Amino acid sequence: MSSRKSTRRRGSGAAPRRPASTRSKALVAYGRMVLETESRAIGSLRLDASFATAVEWILGCKGQVVLTGIGKPGFVAQKISATLASTGTHSIYLHPAEAAHGDLGRVSRADVIVALSNSGESEEILRLLPAVKRIGARIVAITRDEENPLARAADLVVAIGDVEEACPMGLAPTTSTAALLAVGDALAMAVLENRPFGRDEYALYHPGGKLGRHLMKVHELMRGGEANPLVRATAPLKQAVAVMTRTPGRPGAATVVDGRGRLLGVFTDGDLRRLVEQQKVDFDIPVSAVMTRNPRTVRPEERLIEAARVMREARIDQVPVVDANGRAVGLLDVQDLLAARIL
Repeated sequence: MSSRKSTRRRGSGAAPRRPASTRSKALVAYGRMVLETESRAIGSLRLDASFATAVEWILGCKGQVVLTGIGKPGFVAQKISATLASTGTHSIYLHPAEAAHGDLGRVSRADVIVALSNSGESEEILRLLPAVKRIGARIVAITRDEENPLARAADLVVAIGDVEEACPMGLAPTTSTAALLAVGDALAMAVLENRPFGRDEYALYHPGGKLGRHLMKVHELMRGGEANPLVRATAPLKQAVAVMTRTPGRPGAATVVDGRGRLLGVFTDGDLRRLVEQQKVDFDIPVSAVMTRNPRTVRPEERLIEAARVMREARIDQVPVVDANGRAVGLLDVQDLLAARIL
């Protein structure tokens, strides 16, 4: 059985085997070349008045911003739509193939359509344009130049230029999708910069993420109402212990207040253990005699991350929540922070 050596052209298959160290250096060098190619393309992007107009159209949009694209630009369109939606702009992604089979009903005259295609010749998108024009929605094309079919049919063109793909065959969308994404991010961030949208709104749209959790406020997690363990300063210690035990969630602390509900101190499980160890337990004395006075507190409108810092620095497991008038409106427990993954 004869053996033959096979030769492979660049980009047509696996590269010839090389010594491990040489091969590793070559792979890293090629990876750097890809990054440099894409960064050069992004650095050479030139935004002009059409970009500013696109931002103004989105800011003034009474409907929703509809992103569309097919193939790799379609995935970029999905990401841009998600970024817009998460930063206060109503946005959806519309798959052009599904749109041609009924999903175009999601589009209204008040919408702005942002179509992504490097070549501007994607048939799936081009087929939609006549119907979109009949609906009356504005069309913004993010594409290679102003001469391709998509650009000619659009109301506005944001051109990325004729970029060199980083693919060894010069075919796979790489640099072009990086450029499309960069322009899309620039569009979304320019819109955000000029829209009233702050950390509170961002947290509202990101309740499950780490960033959203760290932007949550104390009142969203504190134990209030029946779960707030309040006891009057004149109450006997045994009543304070009963409150700590019977309050839903068994917080391990009781907040001591005056007749108007204003904070005077706090009594915890740790305080009770210390009294037992010192053999100084008298369940009939007023809780005010053994409470911790002037405890650390937090406000309902403070961020949970700040409350966590207070508890960590003071080495406490519970912290009373007081309003502007000094009234004890809740209690924050370290277990609540752990459950919410703030700590």
